[in-house]
Amino acid sequence: MTRRSYEATTRRQFVKIGAGTALATGAAGCIGETDSSSSDGSYSVMMAPMGEVEFESVPESWMAYFSTYGDMAIALGQLDGLEGLIFTDNWPLAFYDYLPDFDMSFDDIPQLMGENGIDKELFYEMDSDVHLFDPNFIQLLDDTWTDEDFEEIATQVGPIVGNSIRRRGEDWHDYEYYSLYEAFEKIATVFDERERYDELASVHDEFISGLQDELPPESERPEIGLVSVNSDFEGGSFYTYPITEGNGKKQYHELGIRDAFAKHIDGGYAKWDYEQLLDVDPDIIVFSYGFSHVSTEEFEQRIQQMHNDPAGSKLSAVQNDRLYRGGTSYQGPIINLFQTEAAAKQFYPDTFGEWNGLDSFSSNPLFDRQAVADVVNGEF
Repeated sequence: MTRRSYEATTRRQFVKIGAGTALATGAAGCIGETDSSSSDGSYSVMMAPMGEVEFESVPESWMAYFSTYGDMAIALGQLDGLEGLIFTDNWPLAFYDYLPDFDMSFDDIPQLMGENGIDKELFYEMDSDVHLFDPNFIQLLDDTWTDEDFEEIATQVGPIVGNSIRRRGEDWHDYEYYSLYEAFEKIATVFDERERYDELASVHDEFISGLQDELPPESERPEIGLVSVNSDFEGGSFYTYPITEGNGKKQYHELGIRDAFAKHIDGGYAKWDYEQLLDVDPDIIVFSYGFSHVSTEEFEQRIQQMHNDPAGSKLSAVQNDRLYRGGTSYQGPIINLFQTEAAAKQFYPDTFGEWNGLDSFSSNPLFDRQAVADVVNGEF
């Protein structure tokens, strides 16, 4: 894709609210929030925490933090313009294999997170037209980054647009939250891809509506326990989570699950042993990040450790083979479709078909794969 040649200091404008001001004040950019355009082709996107961000023309190149906004841009047909990611690892890339006529690869895409944090000079080397991330969240990953650093990147390289939507209620996130499709709509405006957004939103809405119409009565739904796949299986120490609000657990809320752990955990997570798991004994245990952080073989090895443990083997979910790989909480629209289908089959096999691992995506699809691929490829 040909790079534009006009001067870096003028070709991309971040105006109205300086990055330093927006970050320092936690600007709630959604009061009267409106995106706008001008007759000269320039336009603006309003999104907290950065406020109003202006573009002189549509970005051709981009970078992102991870698989939330990265997946949004890919869904909008922007893969060829990807210059870099804070993290290239731990994406559930296998999902994309089930989209017809679409090849997904991060070959030659640099990962910006290194042993010493995130090197600012890499942003100048990438020279991206837009950066898709929430700067406040990036500061949690690398606290050497200052508000002034983000303002420098936004003004000297390219605008920053993004809002951390993974979970709600965090003290540092004292500005507007967005749902997945509210955030996705903002990114569609950034890339001037409204039609693609509308098409994929239609696929999503029809898919979710169809699932919810078929859900069994609440009293017949299983209780779900959410456990991190990154727990210490050998040592019998597990990170357990309530199914809280936010995009990271979107599929569980939309499938109307019964949360087994919520009333037993005060806060965002707990660290339990087998005896504490047995005290609750959920019908199903779902291992968060099971699709993104471990392979099928690695997951099966961890599950076998639960079967082999004297206490673990007493769990109902172990005895009934109701231990499942769960989704990444960093999900964009495509990833969310697959993670929702997986959860529907795992929780309600009598209604939506049995879950037999990734191969289940090849049989009895619950959403239109071709329609999604057509959106990504611009053939709708």
